[in-house]
Amino acid sequence: MSNGSLTRKLGFWSALAIAVGTTVGSGIFVSSGDVAKAAGIPSISILAWIIGGVIAIPQVMVLAELSTAYPQNGSGYVYLNKAGWRPLAFLYGWATFWALDPPSISIMALAIVAYMASFFPFFAGIAGKLLGVAIILIITSIHYRSVKAGGSFQVIITAVKIIPFLIVIVLGFMYMNFDNFAYTPAAGAASSSLIGGVSATTWAYTGMAAICFMAGEFKNPGKVLPRALISSVLVVLGLYTLLAVCVTGLMPFDKLMGSSSAVSDAVKYIPGLSGMASSFVAVTAIIVILGSLSSCIMFQPRLEYVMAKDGLFFQRFAKVHPKFETPSFSIIAQVTFACILVFFSNLTELLGYFTLIQLVINILDFAAVYKCRKREDYNPIYRMPMWRVTTILAILGAAWLAWGTFVWAPVQGMIAAAIVIATGLPVYYFWEKKYGSKGRHDSSNIVA
Repeated sequence: MSNGSLTRKLGFWSALAIAVGTTVGSGIFVSSGDVAKAAGIPSISILAWIIGGVIAIPQVMVLAELSTAYPQNGSGYVYLNKAGWRPLAFLYGWATFWALDPPSISIMALAIVAYMASFFPFFAGIAGKLLGVAIILIITSIHYRSVKAGGSFQVIITAVKIIPFLIVIVLGFMYMNFDNFAYTPAAGAASSSLIGGVSATTWAYTGMAAICFMAGEFKNPGKVLPRALISSVLVVLGLYTLLAVCVTGLMPFDKLMGSSSAVSDAVKYIPGLSGMASSFVAVTAIIVILGSLSSCIMFQPRLEYVMAKDGLFFQRFAKVHPKFETPSFSIIAQVTFACILVFFSNLTELLGYFTLIQLVINILDFAAVYKCRKREDYNPIYRMPMWRVTTILAILGAAWLAWGTFVWAPVQGMIAAAIVIATGLPVYYFWEKKYGSKGRHDSSNIVA
C-alpha cells in the first residue's frame, strides 16, 4: 500500500525507452527535407544531423549530474528550486501545465487520428476527435494503474517504433543510388549552410530529459539516469544519421530539398515498397507517435505532483493512489485537460507560442548547476567532465534553440511570456504564503 509517496520501481530499459520514445516523434518524417533544404548539399545535410546530436550530449551530461545529485521527480523545477530561483521554478511548472504538456498530448492524439483517417476516412470529422480522446484514455489507463506496467509498455512500444526505421535503413543501403551524394547546386542557388542545417535538426533531438521528471521512480538512479540519458543521445544520433544517409541515397537531392514528407517520398524509391509507401509511412507514424504519446502521459503529470508536494500547485495534485502508487489525480487532471483541447485544435496551435518561455527557463536549468554546486547537499554520483565547459556548451545549445523560436514568432512569444508572468506570479505568492513552508525544507518526496 502507498504511504502517500511515489516509489522506485523502474529500471534502465524503462528509462531508455522513455527518453528515446519521447525524442523520436512525428518530426522526423518531415525534418529530413527541412535539414536538406537548409544545408544545401548532401554532405552538409548529413553532417548537420551528426552535429545536432553532438550538441545534445553536453545538455544530457548536465542533466545527468543534476539528476543524480537530486534524484527526485520534477526535473527542471527541482533544479531551479535548489538553485534558489523558486519563483522561476514555479513559472516553469505553471506554463508547462497550462500551455505545453496537455496541448502536446492532444496534438499527438490528433496526429494519430489524421494518419488513421488515410485508411478510414470516417475518422476525418467529429468521429476522429472522439477517437483521439479514446486513444488518450486507453493509454492513460495503463499508466494510471501501474508505473511498472507503464514502463514495460513503453519499452515494448519504443522497440516496435524503431523497427520500421530499421527496415528503411537496411533497404536504403541495399538500393541507394550513390550518384545522389554527388549533387551539385545549380548556379545562383542558395549557398550551403551548416548552421542552418544544424538549426533544422534541433527540435528532432529534444525529449531525452523526459526521464528526469521521473527521477524519483527509478531504482539505483545514480547509475540508471546517466546511462539512460547518454545512451539515448547515442541511439537517436545513430538512428537519425543512418536514416539521413539512406534518405539522401534513395532520392535525388533536389527532390529531397523540396519534400515535406521526406521519409515517405524516399520509401517510394525502394523496390517492393514503392506501391505502398504512403501506407507504410502512415502505419509507421501511428506507431511512432503512439510511443511518444505514451511517454508524455507517463512522465508529464510528475511535475505537477512534485509542485503540489512543495505547496506550489493545487493540493489535490499531490495525491498518490493507495493501491496503484501513481500520481492519480495529476494524471487524470492532465489528460482531462488534453481531451478538452482535442476539440479545440486552433487553441493548441496558439498555445505553441508559450514554448519560448520554457526554452528560456531551460537555459536557466543548465545554469542552475553553478548555484547547486555550492550547496552542502550537492553530492552527485555522476559528475560531468570539464563541467564548466560542458555547462557553457549546454547553455549555448539551448540558447540557439530559444533564439530560433524567438525569430519564428517574436511578438507572440513575448506576449505569451508576459501572460505567464502576469498570471503566474500572483498565484505563486498566494500559494507561497499559504503552503510555502512545505517547500522551504529539502524533503525528497520519494521513498528509497
